Amino acid sequence: MKLTTRGHYSVKALLDLALDREIGPVSVREISRRQNLPAPYLEKLLIEMRRAGLVRSVRGARGGYQLARPPAQISLGQILEAVGETIEPLSNHIPDAEQAEDWVTFTIWNRLHQKLKEALYSISLEDLYYDARSWQATRGEETGFVV
Repeated sequence: MKLTTRGHYSVKALLDLALDREIGPVSVREISRRQNLPAPYLEKLLIEMRRAGLVRSVRGARGGYQLARPPAQISLGQILEAVGETIEPLSNHIPDAEQAEDWVTFTIWNRLHQKLKEALYSISLEDLYYDARSWQATRGEETGFVV
């Protein structure tokens, strides 16, 4: 599975918000600058994630976006779902009733799909955050990061 631009940008944005969790709301412009993402596109993704309850927006001079829940309570699957990412492996495939081989293949792909879905929903934003931090530490980089 390869993340599309939508999924990749969404994960980057939420990891950025996880970094500034204690500071308060972060502007789209700031996230865009730090993560090198196009601000108008990022704004659309954040609106979708707000509708899904992953982030909340704060208006005003010091407004912006912040996580709606702790990073441990936001899964990769929820992020991808919020921006319309799908992982359906054999969409519109109906196995041939006459060919056992087709049914076996169909069953394998359905089982793999279920396991992948379970994995995506078991990986939290907190897991990704600490994985990124650990990777940076092994490279000797500073704590602030660009995903």
